[in-house]
Amino acid sequence: MSLTVKIYIEHDQLALLPTLRKSDDATIEVITQANTDPDSNVFPFLIRHDDRRELETHLDEDPTVDSYELVDESGDTYIYYIEHSDRTKLLSPAVTSVNGLMLRAETRSGGWFVQLQLPDREALNAVWEYAKRHGIHFDITEVYGNIGDVSDISYGLTEEQEEALKVAYRSGYFSEPREMALSDVADEIGVSSTAMSGRLRRGMRNLISAALMEDEDVDS
Repeated sequence: MSLTVKIYIEHDQLALLPTLRKSDDATIEVITQANTDPDSNVFPFLIRHDDRRELETHLDEDPTVDSYELVDESGDTYIYYIEHSDRTKLLSPAVTSVNGLMLRAETRSGGWFVQLQLPDREALNAVWEYAKRHGIHFDITEVYGNIGDVSDISYGLTEEQEEALKVAYRSGYFSEPREMALSDVADEIGVSSTAMSGRLRRGMRNLISAALMEDEDVDS
C-alpha cells in the first residue's frame, strides 16, 4: 500500500536552514525534479527574498552550501542550483533508497515541511530510522494510505500509538467517569504505565496536529 506522508523536520545542519534563520522574510522551496541518484547533493531551489545581495551574503556564509548558481530571477523570486557541503543533513538519500518521492519541500517555522510518497510503512520506518540516526527531529503530521479506491488516513500515528488509543477507548479510559485506570489499560497491552501514558500523549498530539491544525500551524 503506497503512503503519502506529511512531516516536519528540523536540524541545525539541514539544507539552507542557516540562511533561513538569518532572513526572517525568506521562504525556500525545493523544485521537484526526477532525480534517482541517492548520492546527489545538487538541488534546484526557489527562494523568495527582497534583497538578492543580502541573500547571497547569507548563502556565502551558510555551512550547508558548497556552491550556488543563479539560473533565473523575477522580482524578489530567485531560482538557484545549490550544491550542499559534506556536513549537510539531507533526508533525500533515505527517501530515494526506499523508492520514495519527495513531492513537496518548503521551509516553515525554522525547519522543513516535507510531503513524501512512499511504497509502504516499512519504507516510512526506514526513513524515520535514518532521521533518528542522524539526529534529525522528525515529526509525522499526517499519513494517507491508498489501495485502489479505498483510503486509510492514519493521521501520523505510529502502530503503537494507534493500538494504545484504540485499547484505551474500548476500555473506557476516555469515558466520564473513567471506567479503567491507566495502569489497567497498560496491562492490556503489556507495557508500563509510563510507556502507555507517553503513547497516548504523543498519539493525541498527532491526531490534533493532523485533524485540527492547518499546515502553517506545524512547528517544532
